[in-house]
Amino acid sequence: MKIHPNDFEDILLDIKKQRWDHRNEFVTFLDNTAIGREDLVGFPSAYEAQEFCYENSTDYDQYSYLSTRSVYRAMSEALQNKSLMVESNGLIDIGAMVSAYYIRLEQQLPIINNNIMNEKNFDYLKDQVKFTGFGESLENALKENLQKQQPEFSLEHKHEFGKDQTSAVLHFKRSDTTDNYFFNGYDISLKKEGIDEAIKQNFYIGKENNFTFKEAYNLLSGRAVNKDLVNRESQSYNAWVQLNFKETEESGNFKKQYFNERYGYNLEDALSKYPIKELSNNVDKEKLIESLQKGNRQTVTFIVDGNEQKRFIEASPKFKSINVYDSNNQRIKQSAKEGQSESEGQGKKQSAKENQSQDSGDDGKPARKNNRKKKQGIS
Repeated sequence: MKIHPNDFEDILLDIKKQRWDHRNEFVTFLDNTAIGREDLVGFPSAYEAQEFCYENSTDYDQYSYLSTRSVYRAMSEALQNKSLMVESNGLIDIGAMVSAYYIRLEQQLPIINNNIMNEKNFDYLKDQVKFTGFGESLENALKENLQKQQPEFSLEHKHEFGKDQTSAVLHFKRSDTTDNYFFNGYDISLKKEGIDEAIKQNFYIGKENNFTFKEAYNLLSGRAVNKDLVNRESQSYNAWVQLNFKETEESGNFKKQYFNERYGYNLEDALSKYPIKELSNNVDKEKLIESLQKGNRQTVTFIVDGNEQKRFIEASPKFKSINVYDSNNQRIKQSAKEGQSESEGQGKKQSAKENQSQDSGDDGKPARKNNRKKKQGIS
């Protein structure tokens, strides 16, 4: 972080507000140019700050982040002792000042230095665990294992989604070159109601292409999840991801199926073919789409013959449609065009024939219709 000397006190004041008023533990900034206070973007966790930097960095603009607490302490000391200022080419290098601040701590407090470094590592890992969907219940166990300084360790987490039971084992390993630990991935096991045998899958944690605990549960439940991904050439793309339970990899994981944008699935278009009440309100519509993209089976209201009926739906990218379930979560076949069940649609065939002229083409002849139905997958 490089700033103009005249902006020093203003940015110090902004850092103070970020930390104590807004509870932001980290700030992000453009790393290859001088910045002002308006260029700082605060985040409550290192995970969110890291994601922001990754998503906004380009070949020309590189974003970085620092701890607001560390920046405030380094800048406050330098305000009292000008010799602690680090200047280069007329700019003050805050990042270098933070590094120097920790070097001074190391020299002054060599005995507790490892605890300071572990505390930073703990803060990062606990946020990473939290935002991967495991909440805050593992914090004490995480800290205890970090203090033991073992080469690697695992933590267990159990959760029930409705009547479905899930258990996860989170894996942590210490770096070969530093004392920092990394959250490398987790194994998840799902035992669904009425099924004796559990199904399992391992999910890796890296810089990108990560799945949250809830998304992993949705994938093991047979549903599709929409994700922004990065390929081997570091190119970003969006795709729906679904597990193929008929094929496994050498690791034992189920293979993933990817339906990218070229596949042609448009969730909003698929939804528009059904009489869903929530689609009439933009806010409700956005929430519905966001929930379906995460792989959830979502409650909606169908309007059928003027009456409201509770339904559950989920995205079905493979068949470019949605799956519909009744109020008891039983799969029902649904006429996308009419938005009604197959049995209800049968009762309207005769009236449709009588009004055939309304469906005629420009030449006056009956328009050709494709009544073949695509085979639906089993959720």
